[in-house]
Amino acid sequence: MRLPAAFVPLVLVLQLLASPLLAQENGEVAEAPSTSLAEDIDATMGGVNQQLAKWIFYPIPLTTETSVPFAVALLVLGALYFTLRMGFIQVRAFWHAIRVTRGKYDDPLDEGEVSHSQALWTALSATVGLGNIGGVALAVTTGGPGATFWMIVAGFLGMASKFTECTLGQMYREVRPDGRVMGGAMFYLSKGFRELGLAGPGKILAVVFAVFCVGASFGGGNTFQVSQSVGAISHTFTFLQGHEWMYGLVMSILVGVVILGGIQSIAKTAERIVPTMCIIYVLAALAILLMRIEAVPAAMATIVREAFTPQAGLGGMLGVLIVGFQRAAFSNEAGVGSAAIAHSAARTQYSVREGIVALLEPFIDTIVVCTMTALVIVVTGAYSEGAYMALHGDAGTAAQVGVYAAAKDGAALTSLAMGHVLPFFPYVLAIAVFLFAFSTMISWSYYGERCWAYLFGDSSSIVYRLIFVIFVFLGSIITAQNVLEFGDLLIFGMAIPNVIGVVFLAGKVKRKLNEYLGLLNTGQLPTYK
Repeated sequence: MRLPAAFVPLVLVLQLLASPLLAQENGEVAEAPSTSLAEDIDATMGGVNQQLAKWIFYPIPLTTETSVPFAVALLVLGALYFTLRMGFIQVRAFWHAIRVTRGKYDDPLDEGEVSHSQALWTALSATVGLGNIGGVALAVTTGGPGATFWMIVAGFLGMASKFTECTLGQMYREVRPDGRVMGGAMFYLSKGFRELGLAGPGKILAVVFAVFCVGASFGGGNTFQVSQSVGAISHTFTFLQGHEWMYGLVMSILVGVVILGGIQSIAKTAERIVPTMCIIYVLAALAILLMRIEAVPAAMATIVREAFTPQAGLGGMLGVLIVGFQRAAFSNEAGVGSAAIAHSAARTQYSVREGIVALLEPFIDTIVVCTMTALVIVVTGAYSEGAYMALHGDAGTAAQVGVYAAAKDGAALTSLAMGHVLPFFPYVLAIAVFLFAFSTMISWSYYGERCWAYLFGDSSSIVYRLIFVIFVFLGSIITAQNVLEFGDLLIFGMAIPNVIGVVFLAGKVKRKLNEYLGLLNTGQLPTYK
């Protein structure tokens, strides 16, 4: 019997899981050293990463010693273009964005599935995740404290990218007869390009985006979150060490229960979890910084100084800049196109209004949360073995910093940094890490499912959800390094068709923006609160 195309990925996943077991049963590996199922899966992912990296991270040489990955260069140039094209909208509309998010302009009669606030928290739950904890630690470890400065710059520029793509998500969304909304990059790429007389290229870009989004939802939006969170939590709750699969199983069940309810269930869960976890994490970081207040000015000076004159061996200024921009893009996803899927479901009469709400995401995610993490790591010296040793003279813990850095276990580094100041805090951080990971996964499941439905039809959504839950479990048994690379590759892969498309369609957004600001400035927009 021939299976429907939508079921082929599920079959491939099951074959991947079963092949090592069948090979052992048939005696095919009797003469070779035995390997575990986790090692086989991990090796397969490593091979996939190598192939994807050849073109997504194709190195564009800047100097004889420094190059920038193609996708990162595209995101940076795109963010700069959108900032200039939209007249620094991230500054002009910042306070209006806050007023809209508070519900001042919410009309319950507008078409959509969720409120402005729910759309924002859903999108934020996908971006405020382990990238803010583990990713920031890795950025500072790899590029030095100076990478923090460039992460902040990337966050500021990314606000314009987020505004532009989320406005387009609203402009080209489809409202189905049952009230469900379908929107995102795959729709504005296909429909928008058709209006430009480029239907063929637009369809290709839309399909490429959808394929990468599905893959990214399994990688950066799923397995990366599990891998990094179990690493941090198991250092606090040691009974999980060697039994990480237990964590993966519990997380699989919890994620499965929520995502079965669709966007409204996801939005309601995100609206409760995300503000809480952000407040807990930021307050904890502030408490640590206040306890080390005397070291904060020096840390900030180090961040700025090393952004332009980094320590030897860190790749020079351009190398630090690239690390900062890459980790910021992975964290806030500005220019990636993912958030447009969530924001397309918001109830609003004006597409630009939802784009203005969306520009708050990189500010909260990168400029606030990521900066807090980076400052804690710099203040405690937990970004390198030498820095920690110089500050504290604790050779044993300094060696542990080196181990975490070498293993790319960023969440564990952040836990160690915070635990140095507040010995009980790793328990608080463990809860925050769990909430960060959980909220990110439920939102990314929605992104991936919408793209899956675009490719294979709404009726196949249950297949996607099943595969997603399987990948939640796989994240607990795959190494952090391969998961990190896989997540990077696919999320940055989404940016390639998205940024290219949004640049072509930016003129349409600019016209809508001018119309909206004209109404706002003349007091013609009704308020409801």
